[in-house]
Amino acid sequence: MEKLTDFSKQLSKWFTLVVIIWAFFNYLLPQTSTWVIPNTSYLLGIILFGMGLTLQTEDFIRISKRPIPVILGTVAHYIIMPSLAWLLCHIFHLTGATAAGVILVGSCPSGTSSSVMAFLAGGDVALDVSIEILSTLLAPIMLPLLLSILAGQFIAVPAASLFLSTLRIVVVPIILGVLVHTLLGKKINAIIQLMPLISQLAILLIIGAVVSANHANIFTTATALVIPVVMLHNLCGYGLGFVFSKLLHLKEPQQKAITFEVGMQDSSLGATLAMKYFVPQAAIPSTIFSIWHNISGSILSSWWKNHSKVRKENA
Repeated sequence: MEKLTDFSKQLSKWFTLVVIIWAFFNYLLPQTSTWVIPNTSYLLGIILFGMGLTLQTEDFIRISKRPIPVILGTVAHYIIMPSLAWLLCHIFHLTGATAAGVILVGSCPSGTSSSVMAFLAGGDVALDVSIEILSTLLAPIMLPLLLSILAGQFIAVPAASLFLSTLRIVVVPIILGVLVHTLLGKKINAIIQLMPLISQLAILLIIGAVVSANHANIFTTATALVIPVVMLHNLCGYGLGFVFSKLLHLKEPQQKAITFEVGMQDSSLGATLAMKYFVPQAAIPSTIFSIWHNISGSILSSWWKNHSKVRKENA
């Protein structure tokens, strides 16, 4: 168990680099992960079941005690990121599945990596996790709604199927995880310790599947603009999330949490739904987002950690 835990810590430390290497490997040898393509929804279910396992009653009590920052952060996430995605698609004249993919990842709930980045930056991790929980639980409603409004002009959106699928893939595993944790308690501590490793491996498999399915289309004229669009989407999300939290006169740790929660997306969910309901090309923005937001998040958290006002005041 100790060896697996140590390996998990090392994988977390170098995860961004591992993601880049794994994506490049699957681009060169796409047959490596073709077997994963039909199973991405199960992998995402495992990730979210793990999230549910880590949740306790105290997490939901915390939301009820401090609902305003959590609600405002969630509202900011679901307004800023989908709107930015739609705007960038029009600015860069993206169309079809590519535009739908950008809007899809923009309409996803907050990314699970955000809490790690908030922790490294000295942010309010409790607020970060609370926004992540609420935005994820709202995903079955928000995703079909936002896609119907913003992406319907680019691609046919099966709203009802998306609702049921997101409910099944996202909410059910989380609830099952919470129930298992509630019923078994400390008996599953060993499994909980392994969940970060299991989740990271599942994310890598999903990324490998998307790259494998799209290896012939990733670097084409049709998708050439996706990389700068995804980068701008993420960076503008950070910027607007930070400005939003400043306007609310929140303290620095809360500003950091909301910045990461707004700018980072659950790109694994985006890739999974794109592969299931649209065409493989629609999953490319989610895959690039998954790689990029880990890089940008690491850089921002490191900079924030070294330039924190709280850190300087306590020095």
